Amino acid sequence: MGATGGAWTKVRLGLLGALVLLVGFAGGFAQAATLDEILKAGEIRVGVNPTLAPRAFYNDSNQTTGFEPEVAQEIAQKMGVKLVLVAVGSPDRIPFLAANRIDIVMGAMSRTPDRAKVIDFTVPLHSENYGIVTRADTGIATLADLNKASVTLVEVRGTVMVPILARLAPNAKMMLLDNYDDRDRAIAQGRASASVDGIDTAAFRLKKYEATSWKLIGVPELGVTWDCLGVAKGNDTLRQYLNVVLFDMHRNGDIDRMWEKWFNRPMDTKVPAHPYF
Repeated sequence: MGATGGAWTKVRLGLLGALVLLVGFAGGFAQAATLDEILKAGEIRVGVNPTLAPRAFYNDSNQTTGFEPEVAQEIAQKMGVKLVLVAVGSPDRIPFLAANRIDIVMGAMSRTPDRAKVIDFTVPLHSENYGIVTRADTGIATLADLNKASVTLVEVRGTVMVPILARLAPNAKMMLLDNYDDRDRAIAQGRASASVDGIDTAAFRLKKYEATSWKLIGVPELGVTWDCLGVAKGNDTLRQYLNVVLFDMHRNGDIDRMWEKWFNRPMDTKVPAHPYF
């Protein structure tokens, strides 16, 4: 997960994998706490990234809140243990897990082949989706609608969608800005027609523009990734237990309810509650 996606994500994941392997070769991976050990200790340590609102963020009281902390609290409650939230950043999520500083890692942990070499994944917690961010008055509804001379696309400079849109919508004008706040403001003010990017967090971010009627359009053909809970390599007792818990939470609608509460819209690509895992 990240603003750059695509090629940059592959580079970043390669660097993360190399870092974790260096940690392992230099000092050996710490022994992960098994399910029984966590139950005996009476607490579970969950890593979340508080810079990924609304997945996790600091509230006005400087407490970590959001979708992931609520999911983690439900897991801890089902286990009958205390929840200990540990702040992690994107670069140190996997090293924290390898060093046994956390038992579970969240923080929009997309399941990828590179990461699966060094950690194990549960069944998916949620999806990540690309789509179109636009105003309700633009008449834009599909990717094809973007490929017009009357359309001005605004993207963050250096992100993966810039070259992709140059190929998919060559007739549109392109405006490049330095950050997402400026990008959102350009659309709200009518200086741009639309943007294409990860849309899962868009409704939360756009709440500040109360006078603007927004339209968020999922575009599955741009790709969907699956975000899971990460556990230490070989920690099968914990992973298998978490699979059962997540299946239960998906089947009962708990995950969808929490997602809509924090993201202000349904999940674009639902995670099927499949009993075989």
